Amino acid sequence: MMKSLMLFGFWVASAGLLLGQATDRRANIDVESYKIDARIDPAQQTLTATTAVTFTALEDRVSAATFELNNALNLTTVTDAAGATLATQRRIEGHVVVVSFATPLAKGTPVTVTFNYSGRLTGEEEGPVLGLRFAAIASDHAYLLYPSRWFPVSGYTADRYTMDLGVSVPSGFQVVTSGLPVTGPNGPVFKFGTAGFPGSVAVVRGAAQKVKAEGVSTDVWFQGERQSLAQAYGDEVAKVMNYLTSVYGVPPVKDLVLVETGEGAPGGYSAPGVLFLSPGGIGKQPGQRLLANQITRQWWGNLISPLNRNHIWVMNGLAKYTELMYLEHLNGPSVLEAEVKDLYIDSLTVTDAPVRQASRYEDYSPEFFAVTGSKGAATYHMLRWIVGDANFQKMLKAMCDQFAGKSITTDDVRKAAEAASGQVLQGFFIQWLESTGAPEFKMDYTVYRTQKGFRVMGKIQQDLDTFRMPVELRIDTEGNPEDKRVDVVGPATDFSVETFGKPRKVAIDPNGRVLRFSPSMRVAVAIRKGEQFAEVGEYNEALKEYQKALEVTRISSLAHYRVAEVFFLQGNYQSAANEFREALNGDLEPKWTEVWSHLNLGKIFDVTQQRERAVNEYTLAIRTKDNTQGAQEEAAKYRQAPYQRKESN
Repeated sequence: MMKSLMLFGFWVASAGLLLGQATDRRANIDVESYKIDARIDPAQQTLTATTAVTFTALEDRVSAATFELNNALNLTTVTDAAGATLATQRRIEGHVVVVSFATPLAKGTPVTVTFNYSGRLTGEEEGPVLGLRFAAIASDHAYLLYPSRWFPVSGYTADRYTMDLGVSVPSGFQVVTSGLPVTGPNGPVFKFGTAGFPGSVAVVRGAAQKVKAEGVSTDVWFQGERQSLAQAYGDEVAKVMNYLTSVYGVPPVKDLVLVETGEGAPGGYSAPGVLFLSPGGIGKQPGQRLLANQITRQWWGNLISPLNRNHIWVMNGLAKYTELMYLEHLNGPSVLEAEVKDLYIDSLTVTDAPVRQASRYEDYSPEFFAVTGSKGAATYHMLRWIVGDANFQKMLKAMCDQFAGKSITTDDVRKAAEAASGQVLQGFFIQWLESTGAPEFKMDYTVYRTQKGFRVMGKIQQDLDTFRMPVELRIDTEGNPEDKRVDVVGPATDFSVETFGKPRKVAIDPNGRVLRFSPSMRVAVAIRKGEQFAEVGEYNEALKEYQKALEVTRISSLAHYRVAEVFFLQGNYQSAANEFREALNGDLEPKWTEVWSHLNLGKIFDVTQQRERAVNEYTLAIRTKDNTQGAQEEAAKYRQAPYQRKESN
């Protein structure tokens, strides 16, 4: 079926592209450093660790500190610098450990607390991020990523720290992680002396494949048949690194390491100097978008971090938007139109909370992704148009220079944009990051003849009181079309535009620069939300969303196709057939709905033992010559042998 093809950025596939945190607790401590002595046993799938955390209290008389530690790890003792045992409380929800102090801590005084713990991390445990494996120890490899909280964490993704990390592994295994290795008593100790977010570890066997291209050296630790892809991935990493260096400046780490994780892991995760890619994230061809997104996080996420979770859009949005900028760099500006449209659709699937309140959403949820990633990227795209390409580029480099090794906030981004452009942008940032909703424009106009040509006078209306933003008008004339920019302020804005040629048509926002609703956008958003529900098996909710799309336009082939798809999955073949027919009688947008409607009608007729009618549908599918997602091969296959329904419960 076509679900996976069109469900752009669905959260399970792209969760590794995001930064987040499971909770939004206000930390009362500032972690400065970790000293970790860990032992990983692949045969037993166990981790044993002693972790000394040095931190300072942010307030006077702090009597307890909260950390997050994976529930699969059994906490043996927590001791202070004198070796005295400290009282602890574990909370399963949130993977929390609360450490209490007999004597309240004084503000600003460094304190060291040592955790001793062990446990099995097979990947089957319920980790801090539901549905994703951020830690797994197998017999031949292992990976322990920072989001798994395999060491006690405070201020996740926001509180920067240094680390001395020693990991002992059996003979024949090697450790790959961030930092510089030095000789320690139990093996190498990796020292990460610049405050950041180290601590993601891979245990590997064999030797890395070294790829040198365009001045970039990449060590690739892929497994099995994927080792043959090392050269292609190294080449693409070099291209991405060189492009991003031109955008953001000198990278935090010049050369990168690519490590394969395991099934169920996020498609990609970016640690300082190391990219972790899952088997599903490693395609036959290097994923340009995935690599652009992950390598961007070497700057945005590792070099620069959000002050707290409500500013994570700065990182997630820019990583997402960099995907589009890289595609534009490779293929030219024409590639942006379809990509931005899809980005805007995803942005509008969630409108019940502003971007600056991202802490309301569950970590790695579709809502969190839509708000911080897609709407964040949409905001950058609109900002780029308002300030201009040169000023946008100037802003990005200035932020990298100013905030390297520091935290950043939304107001910092605004100030950088204002400094680069010379514009006051407070209203823009309030509209898109501190408010909800999006405008839907309506326009009336009249054309008058003047001595020098023509004048178009009219009114732009929309339903957001606080909206203020420049909007393009395109006037098609008897000569060349003329583009004008109008500042739309509030619910109603009058405009007057002079033209030389006689106007034939006036269009608002012809290039789709503004994140806004329209009838076609409402259809697309409803379908996208329905697809998300269908992916997790909530078919009734999916049908409700598809029905919303059909209420806007009855001829949406995609909406009818999605309804048919749900009925097909439920085994309601008559209703599915009816909806596939409606899809064929609709607008046939997107084009692939035609070939796949015929294909699925063929399957329905095979299941209901109408072989002649099934063959006819497969033949009609072949005649479309549309091979979206292998449709031609599948049609040819079932024209030769009947489709067999899979048995299910």
